[in-house]
Amino acid sequence: MLKLPVITGLIRRRLLVNYRVDPAALESILPSRFRPKLHDGHAIAGICLIRLEGIRPRLFPAWAGITSENAAHRIAVRWTDADGSEKEGVFIPRRDTGSLPNHLAGGRIFPGEHHLADFDICDQDGRIDLSIQSRDQSMSIRLAARETAGFPSNSCFRSLEESSAFFEPGSVGFSVTRDCCRLDGIRLETHRWKVGSLSVERVESSFFDNPAAFPPGSATLDHALIMRDIPHAWHEVDAMTLPAQA
Repeated sequence: MLKLPVITGLIRRRLLVNYRVDPAALESILPSRFRPKLHDGHAIAGICLIRLEGIRPRLFPAWAGITSENAAHRIAVRWTDADGSEKEGVFIPRRDTGSLPNHLAGGRIFPGEHHLADFDICDQDGRIDLSIQSRDQSMSIRLAARETAGFPSNSCFRSLEESSAFFEPGSVGFSVTRDCCRLDGIRLETHRWKVGSLSVERVESSFFDNPAAFPPGSATLDHALIMRDIPHAWHEVDAMTLPAQA
């Protein structure tokens, strides 16, 4: 893979749909180098649904940028680096995109292999309805939600501020590749960090609703966050090497 220049643009809309998960349910999903980042005894996983605009190498003009809708399934994790330091970020078992350039560049020019998917999204007056279906038919998401000033009382987080503080340090993501012994790495730099609360009316996820991966009761919707109009940059980080599978 070519060395990635710094990529810049605008996060027009970013949704973090978060589940609290029994840590034991992640043992078969997480590579051995990772352990779940816990909150109140729960592992935290979810779906990042992001609209990117003006995405381009930093030295290119804004008009040269591209726009895309994207989805990433992610799990908050910790790991120990080679120098013994403790790190945190997210493990991404799957990425999907509605952009053919993202699909073709992912894993070649841009870290992270992206599956092609069809996105149907209505974002109007604080209400968001979306439907995503991957072209390979192995992933689907349905979501109906609205922006709100409140925060769910049944969340394992006590407040929007506590949730925001949990997610903000997780800027480094490692994504699955076709090479079982390598994870692509990338770091998201947001030029400001501001989240709002999103009230979820309905969510369906082929990933979290799969009883083979998550037995009933092991993955429960906790809360959702929204970010809008965030200038940002993507920085490549070194790929992570995993032990060869037996």
